[in-house]
Amino acid sequence: MNVDDFHLLYEYNSWANRRTLDACSTLTPEQFTRDLGSSFPSIRDTLAHVCEVEWLWLERWLGRSGSLRPGSDFPTFDSLRRRWQEVESSLVGYVSALKPEDIQRVVEHKTTQGVPQAAPLWQMMQHLVNHGTYHRGQIAAMLRQLGSKATSTDLIFFYRERAAKASA
Repeated sequence: MNVDDFHLLYEYNSWANRRTLDACSTLTPEQFTRDLGSSFPSIRDTLAHVCEVEWLWLERWLGRSGSLRPGSDFPTFDSLRRRWQEVESSLVGYVSALKPEDIQRVVEHKTTQGVPQAAPLWQMMQHLVNHGTYHRGQIAAMLRQLGSKATSTDLIFFYRERAAKASA
């Protein structure tokens, strides 16, 4: 992958996250926090996990460390959406500024358990998007459990929507 590929991949990631948030925006506060027995108990907790993990990876890429905030730090959908907008803005800014040589850089960091790790930036960047895809799928299933409409965040739909806008 090259830098332009990552720009496109992160455009997709933002698109998919926004679509998922929009699908969740109609939930009642009770539905938003209801324990549905998934990897993370509720839609709120799953969304918070994705958001906070994106922030944590960015912090690592910037040479900083941090800890993940729990879903309970976001008592309302709007509070979580505001946090996500901050994270997305910072993440997109970082990716937009990447140079070709940056993606080969090895990033050393510690896991949330304090275990040292290192990997090329490009692997971590692919992981972040893949991680979000996994959890967006869980959220889609959770929305269906609640009787709400899930939205597709498949990559091909992003490409098709993007092509349609370009030809309009």
